[in-house]
Amino acid sequence: KEELLKSIWHAFTALDLDHRGKVSKSQLKVLSHNLCTVMKIPHDPVALEEHFKDDDTGPLSNHGYMPYLNRFILDKVQEDFDVLEFYRMCWTLCYKKNIHSQHLLISDRDAFKVWCIFNFLSEDKYPLVIIIEEIEYFLRKMMEAMGSGWSEESFADYKLQLNTKNCLTAWELIELVGLGLFSKGLDRQTLSMGITEVFTELILDVLKQDYMMKKGHKRKNWTERWFVLRPTSLSYYVGEDVEEKRGDIILDQSCCVEVNKCHNIFLLFEISASDKKKKQEWIQAIQSCIQQLRLGLLSPHREARLRRRELRQRQQVEEEDLAERMKQLQAASDTKQRELEAMRMKMEEAAAKAALEELRRKKTQLDLQDRYRLDLEREKMVRQQMEEQVAQKSSELEQYLQRVRQLEDMYHRLEEALEDERQAKQDEEAMRKLQARLLEEEAAKRAELEQIQLQQQRALCQTEAEKRELMAEQLAKERDLQAATLQLERLEKERQGALEQYEEVSRKLKRAATKTKTWKDKVAKHEGLVRLIQPGHKGLQQMTNWGPAAFTDAELEQRKKLWQDSKNQGAQAQ
Repeated sequence: KEELLKSIWHAFTALDLDHRGKVSKSQLKVLSHNLCTVMKIPHDPVALEEHFKDDDTGPLSNHGYMPYLNRFILDKVQEDFDVLEFYRMCWTLCYKKNIHSQHLLISDRDAFKVWCIFNFLSEDKYPLVIIIEEIEYFLRKMMEAMGSGWSEESFADYKLQLNTKNCLTAWELIELVGLGLFSKGLDRQTLSMGITEVFTELILDVLKQDYMMKKGHKRKNWTERWFVLRPTSLSYYVGEDVEEKRGDIILDQSCCVEVNKCHNIFLLFEISASDKKKKQEWIQAIQSCIQQLRLGLLSPHREARLRRRELRQRQQVEEEDLAERMKQLQAASDTKQRELEAMRMKMEEAAAKAALEELRRKKTQLDLQDRYRLDLEREKMVRQQMEEQVAQKSSELEQYLQRVRQLEDMYHRLEEALEDERQAKQDEEAMRKLQARLLEEEAAKRAELEQIQLQQQRALCQTEAEKRELMAEQLAKERDLQAATLQLERLEKERQGALEQYEEVSRKLKRAATKTKTWKDKVAKHEGLVRLIQPGHKGLQQMTNWGPAAFTDAELEQRKKLWQDSKNQGAQAQ
C-alpha cells in the first residue's frame, strides 16, 4: 500500500498546478476513476461526494484525499491487476511537467524505470526523497549491471557537492542518471541495459531468468522455455521478451525440489538445465525462495531495504544517544570546571602562604649552592687539567703513529725502487750481450770481405788467360760481395736498433738510480741511521768506430791483433 501511495502522491502533486498543496474536486474524480480502472476496482463516484460533503468550498488537500484513498480504493485492492500499468498511469500524469528529456542520455522509458526505482528506495515520508545511502546503493547496482567499476572518489566528490542536503527528489535522481555523471565513457545502450537490469531485479522482483527445457504434460516432449523466478512463482514464456506466457508454477511452503542425478533434471515440474552448474544455481535459487516463504519473509530486495532502514534507524538512535551523552558529559564537565575553579582559588591562597616559606627555604638553599658551586669549580678545573694532559698525550701518540706509517710507506716504496733498479741492470746486461753478439757477427763479415778482396788482388797477378777464365768467377764474387754488403747494412741497422734499446735501458737505469737515491735520502732524513747504498763505479766505455761497445780492454786488444794479422797476410799475398 505504501508503494502504491507513493505513485499516487506524484500524480496528485502534478495536478497541483499552483503548488498550494490542493487539487480541485473534479480532477480528483478523474484521478480516482482512472485508479479504480487500472486496479480493477468498481468505482463509486457518490462515495467521493459523501466523503468531502463538508469541504465543498474549493480545492482539496493531500491530507484530505489520503483517507478517501485508503478507505474506498486501496483497502479493496486485489493482486490481480497489472502493477506496471498502474505505475505508467501515474507516471504519465506527472513526468512531462517535471523533466526535459532533450538534454538527457536516457529515453522516457528508462526515465520511467528510474522513477519506479526511486519510489521503491525512497523514504516513507512526504514529500518523497531518496537519501544518499540509497542513491549509492542504486548507482552501485547499476554500475555492476553495466560491467563498470565503482569510483569511490567520484561519489565522495558528489556528496560534497550536495553539502548538507544529502537527498534527492525523483526528478533530481532522473537528471543525475540521465546526465551520465557516473557512466562517462559508456554509450546509451549500455546505460539503458544497466537501468533495465536493476528495474527488473528491484521492481519486477525477478530473482533469476534463463532458458531451460520443460517436459510437456500431455505429449511428454521437451521444449525450450524462458523461465523467470520471482519470490512466489516460477513463470515460463515462449521467448525472453516475456510477451507470451505459457504458465506459472506457484511456490508455497509445501513445495520441494527433487534432483535427478542421472541427468541435469530437477523435479518441481520436470525441468532440465543445460549443464550441472546451471542446474545447481536454479535449485539453490528456488530453494531459497521456498525457505523465505516458510519463514514468512518478504522478497529478498524488500527484506534488504527493510534491514537498511532498520540499520539507519539504529544508527540514528545511537547518534541521538551519543548526543545526549555528550550533553551530559558537557554538563558534568561544566560542574567539574566550577569545582576546579574553587579548588584553584584555595590553592592560590595556599600558594601565597607557601611562598613565604619558600623564600626562607631558598635563602638557605642559596647558601648551600654557593658552597657547592665553589667545590664544583675546583673539581672542574682539576678535570680540565687532566683532560688537557690526556689530549696532549693523545696528540703525541697520533703523531708517533703517523710517523710510523710514513716510514713503513717509505720502506715499501724503497723496496719497489730497488726492484726497479735490479730489473734495469738485468736489462742492461742483456743488451750488452746482444751488442757483443752483433759485433762478433760484424767482425766475421768484415774478415770475410777482406779475404775476398785479397783473393781478387791475387787473381789480378795471374795471366790474361787466367783473367778471362776467372772473369766469370769475379762476377760471381762481386755478386757475393754485393750480397755481403747488403747483409752488412742490415746488421748495421740491427746494431743501431740495439744501440737505441741500450740507450733506453740506460735511461731507465739512470731514473731507477735517481729514484733509489731520492728514497734513500728521505729514509736517511727521517731515521738518521740508514746508510745510503751507492751504485757501483762505472768506468768510461770503450768507443769504436761503430759506436759504444761493452768490451774489456783485453778483448779489444785481441780483436785488434787478429785484424792486423789478417791485413798483413793479405799484403804478403799481393
